[in-house]
Amino acid sequence: MSVTLINLILAVVVLILGLWAYARRQSRAGLLVGIAFGLFAIAHFLTLVGLAGTLGTLIIGIRVLGYIAAMVAVYRLGTQR
Repeated sequence: MSVTLINLILAVVVLILGLWAYARRQSRAGLLVGIAFGLFAIAHFLTLVGLAGTLGTLIIGIRVLGYIAAMVAVYRLGTQR
């Protein structure tokens, strides 16, 4: 099993947990974490199917968006009252 496959599986699990947190508690931070890891899962999937070389710039963009979503989620959690 490759590291990329393990990362894909874990990213999908966190995506599902983020969606569950949003559905259960209306947690926008949870939703943002889920979105972030969903984006990471897309990037891992594209790498697994061999498109990393062709779509390298797109994959970088997807990962940057994922990190931005994760940063916004953490910021929201840190500024909650």
